[in-house]
Amino acid sequence: MSWFEPVHDHTLRQSYADVRDLAEWCPWMPFEDAIRSAPREPGVYLLREPLNGVIRYVGMAGERAGSGRPQGLYGRLTVYRSGKGAVSGFGEAALDRALADPEWIEQQLKDLRQNGPKRAKDWAREAVVRLGLEVSWSVTPDGADARYLETQILTRLQTHGLWNR
Repeated sequence: MSWFEPVHDHTLRQSYADVRDLAEWCPWMPFEDAIRSAPREPGVYLLREPLNGVIRYVGMAGERAGSGRPQGLYGRLTVYRSGKGAVSGFGEAALDRALADPEWIEQQLKDLRQNGPKRAKDWAREAVVRLGLEVSWSVTPDGADARYLETQILTRLQTHGLWNR
């Protein structure tokens, strides 16, 4: 299977091929599984819908070392998976989509009535998980290179349904 399967639209496939050729990417993997193997180096990550292969989000991670240990891509993906990124980047995009889904809201209300309130980060974590996205990343030498690669990708994909703001 090619890197941009199962995309059938020729224009989109060409744009994805251009993105693929910008860097060395790891194989696509489920977001939930990817965190365990995500590197602690800076880089760029792509999130896509597995059924149609459409890339929905492009993000970057710098060196991030608030804990004294570099966190890079691992740290960025972990923030989203934990729900702590509810109002930034991909976390906000995921929560926006969940809050626009009446069925998801109804399930959350049912859970609230049965089990009581949850923290905002729990709602945000569930919003990310419900999307079931896949991730691929490319490691870069530093945060500046990650920002540059992210900009190059956003330029190529900005008209293709990204959730980035």
